[in-house]
Order: sequence, then structure tokens, then C-alpha cells
Amino acid sequence: MKSRIALYTLAASLAFACSSAKETNLEETPKLSGNPIFDGWYADPEGIVFVDEYWVYPTFSAGFTDQLHIDAFSSKDLITWEKHANILDTVAIKWARQAMWAPAAIEKDGKYYLFFSANDIQRPSRDGWDPNNDINHFGGLGVAVADSPGGPFKDHLGKPLLSEFYNDAQPIDQFVFKDTDGTYYMLYGGWSHCNIGKLNADFTGFELWDDGELFHEITPEGYVEGPFVFIRNGKYYFMWSEGGWTNDSYKVAYAMADKITGPWKRIDTILESDTTVATGAGHNSVIQKSGSDDWYMVYHRRPIPNEGRDHRVTAIDVMEFNADGTIKPIKMTFEGVAANPILE
Repeated sequence: MKSRIALYTLAASLAFACSSAKETNLEETPKLSGNPIFDGWYADPEGIVFVDEYWVYPTFSAGFTDQLHIDAFSSKDLITWEKHANILDTVAIKWARQAMWAPAAIEKDGKYYLFFSANDIQRPSRDGWDPNNDINHFGGLGVAVADSPGGPFKDHLGKPLLSEFYNDAQPIDQFVFKDTDGTYYMLYGGWSHCNIGKLNADFTGFELWDDGELFHEITPEGYVEGPFVFIRNGKYYFMWSEGGWTNDSYKVAYAMADKITGPWKRIDTILESDTTVATGAGHNSVIQKSGSDDWYMVYHRRPIPNEGRDHRVTAIDVMEFNADGTIKPIKMTFEGVAANPILE
């Protein structure tokens, strides 16, 4: 009997030890964001930090005639994301008839500005647009303003900020960048052309360059669309998307320079399809945790299998650098990233 009791006691001790080990392992396992980071079809994500929160402003990925609003998502730790629905829509932007996409957000003087593309305008014919026959006769790049990053945003101008074609660049996919001297620049462009312009003080237009031009072309080799710029250790990094946004050829490449105007020479591809994870990865942005050297790539990708042109989701993965400052290729994951609160 004593030996049987001893065996029971030993078994119970082992079971408790295993249970405790499991609990310890669970406690030690870091929480991960998972990919995609939030539900729904979303693309072209713009990631940014405002005060003590991470924000992502994506395109609502749908057919152009249904793409009539913009949502935003915020997080304290990169794990739990709160949805802010309809922060901007065609009720506020009355000149936008379809295809609101590629939002880009920035703060200035206590106000929050949301830049966006609308109407997918095409090159005008020699005789101009016929408003009775072409829905895209008016559109381009717009700007909205709000008192908080979650909106609601209202039209800043009541018309497009930019609707003309310069240097053959379609006015889409804008990104706004504040340089170290306080100058605000806009980079934009589709159809394999990228322009840069200097925004004026109240974001109602653009200042002329010294040569009298409004925009300078800075297109690097391979550029298609989706420009994004950041600074690290005194170097400027310029990212863009290549390939076709509707298929698996979509990918992200980058260049480095000593100033925002370049010259920009393509260095490498750093994000592309991985048939074990997802395809069509592109139109990215980058988030840096405030006061740290922690960097993240935010991007969209197509799940496998993919059943529709607009079936795109938003993902986040760690971005790392080599000793010489070049960027390591991004490893796409299903796990995403670990929690990283801004205030610790």
C-alpha cells in the first residue's frame, strides 16, 4: 500500500511540475501581433507614431466605385488595434466620386493632416475632359484636416491640392515628409514617375524651387508607385513599389542618399512574394518606435489562395539593418511582431 501511495504521490508531483512548466512557458511566450494585424481587406498602409500611439492609415481595398471612405487603426503596443471607422469619406470630400486611397498622415502645429488620392484621374485628352462622359474629369491629390489623429477629418481646400500632370507622373500615391530643417515635402506619382515638391506653410499649395519649377522628378530605376522616405543615422532612405499592384509581381525596392532630393540609385529588393506566406507584397511604409532603433515594415499582401483583385490585407514585420546601413530583406511572417509599447 505504501509503495502504491508513493507512486500516486510521484505521479501527482510530476503532473503538477508539467502543469507549472506549461504555465511558465505560456507566461514566457511573448504576445505577437499576428498577420494580418486587423480584419478586413486593407492595402497601402501608412504607419506613423503620434504621441504615444502607433497609427496605421490604410486604403479600404475594394472596387473603385465602392472605395469611398478611409478607416484608421491605432495601437498602444502593436498587438491590439482599435478601429476608427470612416475618418474620411465622400460626404466630407464632395469632389471625390470614387477610388479614395493611399492615405498619408502628418501632424503640424497641433493639427493632423490626411493626404489622399481620389478619382484615379487619367491623362487629359487634347480637348480636355468632357464632364458629361468621363467620371474622372476631376480629381488627384487631396488633403483633409482634423484636431486629432482619429478624425473626423474635413476637406482642407474644397478641391484637389494637385490635379495636374507634371513630368508624366499621375497624381497618386502621395507621401508627406518633414525634413530636419522643418521643410515639408511631398513625394508622389504613378505611371513610373516620381516627383517631389515643397509644401507651403498652410498646406494649401506648393512653393517654387529655385529654378522656378513646382516639381522635380526624382524617379529611381524600377520605380512604379508608392514612395516612402525616412531618415536613420543621417542617411535618407527612399522606398517604392515595383511590378503590378494587381498581381504577384508587386515588390518593394529602396535607395539611399545624403539628402531628400537624392540622387537616388536603386540598391536592392527588400520585400517580395513568398509562396509559403503570401504574394503581391508591396506599397509599404515604415514605423520607428519613438526614441529607439526599433523599426517595422508595414505593408499589404495577398493571402494564399487569393480569390480577388482587391483581396489585400495589412501586415507588419521587423525591419533590420546591416552594419553599413543597408536594409536586410524583410521576412514575411504569419506571427507578426512582439509587443512594443511606446511608453514603458
